[in-house]
Amino acid sequence: MGSDSDFPVMAKAVSVLKQFGIPYEVHVYSAHRTPAEAADYAEHAKENGFGVIIAGAGMAAALAGVLAAHTTLPVIGVPLSSAVLDGTDALLATVMMPSGIPVATVAINGSKNAAYLAAEILAGSDEALAEKLAEDRRKQTEGVLKKDAMIQEKVREL
Repeated sequence: MGSDSDFPVMAKAVSVLKQFGIPYEVHVYSAHRTPAEAADYAEHAKENGFGVIIAGAGMAAALAGVLAAHTTLPVIGVPLSSAVLDGTDALLATVMMPSGIPVATVAINGSKNAAYLAAEILAGSDEALAEKLAEDRRKQTEGVLKKDAMIQEKVREL
């Protein structure tokens, strides 16, 4: 993440990664204040065993692009809301990457979906993880159907 103030949003990604048993690291690297450290991290991520990088940043939100420029691993950008333009600036900065240096981008403050997307990418070569994701989807379906049944009951009572 670009700043320690991003942690409350990015912690949601950590929770999802933990849920699926995916190893992770959390760091603060600024594209503008620690560009050499950010680049070094990305350059060595694959050899350090990583399969995906999730990068959250607000305002200019250059972090995901900087990391993507220094690795061929998939990079998922999480544009973070700020007081200035409510995250629209970060969304546009994250999604508008030049051809050849893609960054997958999720919704503003969408760190949970970034972690789910990372899990799906990793599950392409990990059957056990793929099954955990399938089970999670089944549970989500059950939860929605239970809510539907409750609403149907309330409608009948009207």
